[in-house]
Parts: sequence; structure tokens; C-alpha cells
Amino acid sequence: MMLSGGGRTGVPPAPELDREAAITRLYREKWAGMVRLSLLMLGDRPSAEDAVQEAFAAMYRRWDKIKDGTRVEAYLRSAVLNTSRSVLRRRKLALLHRSQPEPAVWSAESAAMIGEDRREVLAALATLPARRREVLVMRFYLHLSDADIAQTLGISEVSVRSTASRALKSLGHKLKEDR
Repeated sequence: MMLSGGGRTGVPPAPELDREAAITRLYREKWAGMVRLSLLMLGDRPSAEDAVQEAFAAMYRRWDKIKDGTRVEAYLRSAVLNTSRSVLRRRKLALLHRSQPEPAVWSAESAAMIGEDRREVLAALATLPARRREVLVMRFYLHLSDADIAQTLGISEVSVRSTASRALKSLGHKLKEDR
């Protein structure tokens, strides 16, 4: 991405170059992982890719507002989660206006790639409230510490642990019911 407005030479000012380089590096290193995170939240790859792209665009627009460079990855995770939540809210609103609501369906590609047990777990995970689902995804899929999860979600570490405990208990009950 090249920005305009850099004077006679067409070269952007130094802060813009830093933004370009930093976001490009972050995109190369974290895009696939962020898509997987969003995919676990949304259930389909095209929506997940769109959500991640929106999160990167938001980060690019707000780059000057990020004061602590060590929190860039946490900011990106939060942006991806928030964008995924927005997609889920829009889906929920659309479902409310449907004449016959249909259950969420994982893509055929995803279903073909995973075994029956994993499909059952993913289906049960999809029934959990958003906060519980987010905590489990970040803990068991991204392997984040309770501190990192707390920072991303803006809650305490104690809340992370209690939410994870309740989520696992709910997931266990749901999976036992389905057998």
C-alpha cells in the first residue's frame, strides 16, 4: 500500500513508512492465524477472511492511536474478535427476520476436513455464549495465557478462569447429551 501526500517526490513521510512496514509485516506473520481465530468464531472461511481484512483496515486507520507497540498483536486479536462479533450480530438480526430460522452450518469444505468427533465439538462450541466461546478458542486454539486472554477481552484473569470453567462444563454436558 502506498500512501499519497508525501511532498514533491511522492514518498510518504517517515511515520507513514513505519506504518506501512509494520502493518505489512504483521499481515504476513499473523493473517493466517487471525483467519483461523475468526473461522472458529464464524464457521465459514469467506466471512472469516472478510472480518480479518476489516480488522487490518481498522488497525491501519487507527495506527497513530496505538501508543504501546508491544500491544499491537493484542489490539489485532481484539479487532478480529470485535469484527467477528459484529458479523454474528448481523447474522442474528438477519435470522430474526427470516420466516424459518435455520441452524448455523459449517462449510462443506470444513466438514469434509474434520472428523465426526471434531464436528460434534465444533457444533457444541457454536452453541455457547460468545464470551465463553471466545475464551475457549483463545485458550485451547491460540494457546494464550489467562493474562493474554484477559488483556484481549478487557476482563480480569479471574473472570477468564471462571468463564473457561463454566464453558467447559457446558460443553461437557452438551457433548454427553448428543451421544
